[in-house]
Amino acid sequence: MVGKRRTLLWQIQVIALTLSILFCFSLADENDDFVFDPDTTQQFNVGVAKPRRFLLYGVNRGEGFNLSRDVYLRIANLVKILIKDGHEDWTLVLPPWGPLYHWKSQDLKRSQIPWSVFFEIQSLNLYVPVMEFEDFIAENSPIIDEVLYLQRYSEGWNHGKFEEKIDERECIDAPMYKRVKKDLYNGWFWGFEEVRAIGFRCISAQGFVGVIIPVLQSNYSSARSVLLDRAETLLHSRYGDEEYWKARRSMQFAKHLRQIGDEFRHQYLDSDDQKDKTSMLDDWRKVQTKHGQAVGGPYVAVHLRRQDFLYGHKVDVPSLNRTAEQIQPILDKYKVKKLFVATDAPVEGMLIFLVLH
Repeated sequence: MVGKRRTLLWQIQVIALTLSILFCFSLADENDDFVFDPDTTQQFNVGVAKPRRFLLYGVNRGEGFNLSRDVYLRIANLVKILIKDGHEDWTLVLPPWGPLYHWKSQDLKRSQIPWSVFFEIQSLNLYVPVMEFEDFIAENSPIIDEVLYLQRYSEGWNHGKFEEKIDERECIDAPMYKRVKKDLYNGWFWGFEEVRAIGFRCISAQGFVGVIIPVLQSNYSSARSVLLDRAETLLHSRYGDEEYWKARRSMQFAKHLRQIGDEFRHQYLDSDDQKDKTSMLDDWRKVQTKHGQAVGGPYVAVHLRRQDFLYGHKVDVPSLNRTAEQIQPILDKYKVKKLFVATDAPVEGMLIFLVLH
């Protein structure tokens, strides 16, 4: 009985397969015979894959971590526009970190630091495609097609009026890129000595990041990799809007750093995500919170700048005594006794601050 059922089931499957094949052939007409004709000269309408292009960027050497982070937001928003409006397959190449003025630890690596040391690459990729610079070299080569060195306009604003414009100009300042061979340029390239560029141009730019789009899509459309150096020249085009905050939220700090911070909070500040209501998901796109939902920990955090910022803003920066006077009322207001201070002040300066506090 079982054998007969199996035979019947097999026959049904064969009949169903035969009918499906006949149905497919019935959809064809006499003009479809070319598919099976080896001598046919007709062509298929097959879409061409979009070429993958790479956008690199650099920031003025000597700038701090925060500005570099902010410039990333501008360029990430730019890549988002390029992918959406330009119908091109762009990938944002992340410039290695360092050296930075504020990094004083001589026993730690201070240059050629990948972004994965500070941020979750997977999280960044949820907004726009990104890759580390070393991965770019490994996947392509140490050759960058074009370097566009962004600069101001030597004549400044036209009659004091701001307007968006962009032009290829002579370099105002001596560029950091030098021709080393007939078709290759040498430059800083974050300390990677094997990296070279085929083309180099100085571009005077005034405006928001979108001002560079026609240049990338027209003037240098054949270049697979383009480096925008001094990218801080371009202004935010989406500052404060939804796309700005999407890019900002994608910049989740690396898990290993958050773990160190969580352990410190737990040990010294009586703080954790559960009590403070600051838990986050790995996918920032799925996080839905209401304003005021997080209550924070039982401490006050202060960023106290006492070196280069103090020298450059003497009039605006309060003394240590005045700083302590401003902090105490805040501690009293929230009825907390613990104070966390992030500072570049020398040890003797912190001792004075602690005595005053």
